[in-house]
Amino acid sequence: MSEVFAVRRSRLRDRCVAAGSAAALISRPANVRYLAGGAPPGAVLLLGSAGECADELLCPTAPTGDPVDGRLDEQLRLTVLPAHGHDPVVAAAETAAGSGADALAVEENHLTVARHRALGAVAPGLRLTDLGGAVEQQRMVKDEDEIACLRIAAEITDQALGELLESILVGRTERHLALELERRLVDHGADGPAFPTSVATGPNAGRRRHRPSDRRVEEGDFLSVCLGANYRGYRCEIGRTFVIGTTPADWQIDLYDLVFAAQRAGREALLPGAGYRDVDRAARHLLDSAGYGEGLSPLTGHGVGLEIDEDPQLAPAAMGKLDACVPVTVEPGVHLPGRGGVRIDDTLVVRQEADGGPELLTITTKELLAL
Repeated sequence: MSEVFAVRRSRLRDRCVAAGSAAALISRPANVRYLAGGAPPGAVLLLGSAGECADELLCPTAPTGDPVDGRLDEQLRLTVLPAHGHDPVVAAAETAAGSGADALAVEENHLTVARHRALGAVAPGLRLTDLGGAVEQQRMVKDEDEIACLRIAAEITDQALGELLESILVGRTERHLALELERRLVDHGADGPAFPTSVATGPNAGRRRHRPSDRRVEEGDFLSVCLGANYRGYRCEIGRTFVIGTTPADWQIDLYDLVFAAQRAGREALLPGAGYRDVDRAARHLLDSAGYGEGLSPLTGHGVGLEIDEDPQLAPAAMGKLDACVPVTVEPGVHLPGRGGVRIDDTLVVRQEADGGPELLTITTKELLAL
C-alpha cells in the first residue's frame, strides 16, 4: 500500500509545483489519511518539492496504532512534536521555510484565522497560497481497494438494518432504535457509524438527517431509517422507509411508489459522462411534476468515501460530469408536514455500461414492507 500513497502524494505534488508552490501543507484529517494512510489526531502532512524523502507527518502525540486512525505509510518521515502545545501546522511551516521553500500551499478552508496568522508570523518570507479542493478532487475517483472497503461497509450496514427489521418495533423510541442500529454496526465489524444514525417515525418520517427523538413508534406509522457503517475509514449510506404494523394506506403506497420511481430514475442516470445536475434532474423531475417540488432537498445525492458528504454533489446547479469508479448516493425523498414521508437512499459506484452500469452496494429490499 505504501506505493499507492506515494503515487497519490506525487500527483498532488506535481499539481502544486505547476501552480508555483514548492511545498504543501495538508491539515484536513480525511485528506491526511488519503495521502498518508492514516490520520492520528491532530496530525498534519507536509509535502516537499524534493519528492518522497521530503514528505513528513507531524503529530502532536505519538501515534497509537489504533486501526480506526489507519495504518501510516512507512515511507513517510514521522515527527512527534514536544509537549506543551506545539502546533503541528506552525511546526510544518517552520520546516518548509527552513528547507528553502518560498511558497506553501495550505487548505485555507480548514485553517482557523488564528492559525493562518501564526503561519505568517513564524515564516514571514513564506508566501501562502490556497490549495483549495485539490485533494478532494483527487479523492473522487476511487481505486478498487477503496471500493472494496465501501462494499464491506455496505454489507455491514445491510446486516444491521436487516436484523432490526426482524425485531419488535412498536412502542420503542426513535432514539432507542438509532442506538441499537449503531451497536449492531459495530457488532458486525464497523469501526463505528459513518454519520449520526437517523430514525424518523410518523410525522417525522421522510425528513433528511432527522435527529432521533423520544417519539415512540406507533402502528400505521411510516418509519424512515438512514444509517451507514464506517469501515477502515470508508463510509457508505443507506435509507429505507417502512410501514409499521398494518397494511399501508393508499396515500402511503402512492407516495412510496412515486419516490421509488424517482430513486430508480436517478440510479439509472449514473453513467460516466452524465452531468451531476442531469442525475439530479432525472430524480427531481418526477417529484416536481407530482407537485412536491417546493419542499425537496437541495440535492439528490453526493459522493461518499473517507467522508460521507464528498464531492460530487448531485444538485440542480452542480457543474461537472461523472467519471467511472465514483461512488455516490441517490437519495430522493418527500416529507409531508404533519403526516410523514418517504426517503429511499442507496450507495452505488458509477461503472461503464459495458461493465454492467451502476454497481449497487446497498442491497436491502426497497419493497414497501409492513413491519
